[in-house]
Amino acid sequence: MAIKSKKEKLTARERCKLRIRKIISGTPERPRVSVFRSSKYTYAQIICDNEGKTLVSASTRDKDVMAGVPSVESDVIINDSKSTKSIRAAYSLGLVLAKKAQDKNITKVVFDRNGYVYTGRVKALAEGLRAGGMQI
Repeated sequence: MAIKSKKEKLTARERCKLRIRKIISGTPERPRVSVFRSSKYTYAQIICDNEGKTLVSASTRDKDVMAGVPSVESDVIINDSKSTKSIRAAYSLGLVLAKKAQDKNITKVVFDRNGYVYTGRVKALAEGLRAGGMQI
C-alpha cells in the first residue's frame, strides 16, 4: 500500500461534497444555493450551473445581514449571540438572501449543504430562506 500525497488525500467533507454534487445541479428554473461555513463567517450564493454564473450572493460579512441580526426572533434560534458565527446571523443571512433572490424573480431553489452536516448554521440558513419565501 503506497502512501498518498497531500494532493491525493480528500477530507471526509470533500468526499461528501463530491457525492452530493453528483446528484444536485442548479438549473435556470431552479438554481442551487451553495453554503460555505468558515470558522468566522457564513457565505451563501445562488448559482446557475448551466451558465456557470453566480446570480445572488450574501454573507455574514455584509452590513445589511448583520443589521438584521438583533431583530431576528424565531423558534429555531436558541442562543442570543450577535456574532458573525452565530445561528442567529445565519438565519438573518437566509432572510437577506431570500429577499435578494426574490428581487431577481427566483422563488424555487435546490439547497446544497456543501458537505456540511444539516445542523446549526446550515440548518438556520435554510430555515431563513424558507421564512423569506423561498421554496427549497
